[in-house]
Amino acid sequence: MIDKLLPTTIIGSYPKPKWLNRVNDLYKDGEVSKEVLKEAEDDACRLIINEHQRAGIDILNDGEMRREEMVEYFAEMIPGYKFHGPVRVWGNNYFNKPSVVEELKNPEPMLVDEFKFMKNVVKENSYIKVPITSPYTIAEWSFNEVYSREELIYRLSEIINREIKLLEEAGAKCIQIDEPALSTRPEDVEIIEEAIRIVTKGVNIDKIIMHACYGDFSTIYPEILEFDVDQFSLEFANNDYESLEIFSQHEFTKEIGYGCIDVHNQEIETVEQIKQNIKKGLEVFKPEQMWINPDCGVKLLPREIAYQKMANMNQAAKEIRKELK
Repeated sequence: MIDKLLPTTIIGSYPKPKWLNRVNDLYKDGEVSKEVLKEAEDDACRLIINEHQRAGIDILNDGEMRREEMVEYFAEMIPGYKFHGPVRVWGNNYFNKPSVVEELKNPEPMLVDEFKFMKNVVKENSYIKVPITSPYTIAEWSFNEVYSREELIYRLSEIINREIKLLEEAGAKCIQIDEPALSTRPEDVEIIEEAIRIVTKGVNIDKIIMHACYGDFSTIYPEILEFDVDQFSLEFANNDYESLEIFSQHEFTKEIGYGCIDVHNQEIETVEQIKQNIKKGLEVFKPEQMWINPDCGVKLLPREIAYQKMANMNQAAKEIRKELK
């Protein structure tokens, strides 16, 4: 349990060391073994966790060094999915979109080894957050040749529920369910609520977080307060804090992961700028409700910029914490 005002965390993805990308390319070309790739991933995880600790981050993860894409990563492990080839999603960016071609079976544990590795790298009393993509987003970003739309979402919910229970058995205390598709179809808010009910059924851990970015939260608020999660982690910097107004119109009864770092801008926010941004949040949320984090994953930033943004964010939270005493 984190017993601290305004604890800091990252969302998930973080820039990979260039050498890890090179080993990945060699593995895809069949020039190095899976064992060599795993050793490189393990080394990268140690390096990035250490980098986050140097930046002063309170709630840690490994920066998703083993993951390339948030849907593809899980679909590759779930029996019943097949990849037909990349599809164009925007500009010249392509996504290896999976397709459900037969009834989905339970996969082997997907994140337990990753969690156990992190647990062995950090200090004993460190708090680790494990991100996992939500069933709704996996379903929305897949082709589906077998189920009805809702059947697929709920079957994936059962699979994610099983995975979270395995993580709980391994000692995980904090799970972040990544839901970028949260507000894309406001009419689906009840479907997502039911999916999260299935995902969290029988789970008894400290913290379940739902992370979302982009979209118009006004279309799904305050309905999302009914979701069975402890915290919503949302972006605020990218919309210049205009969405704060939405949450001031109805009492916010959950914790908030307060996005105060713009992950699309390479300009490094100063400590003073971030303090002012956090203070805007304090006008709407109670300090004991707030975790401090970037808007989203920072993997598209140069690594040195990502690091300095995290370090400044941590320093700003530290100074605000003192001012609140």
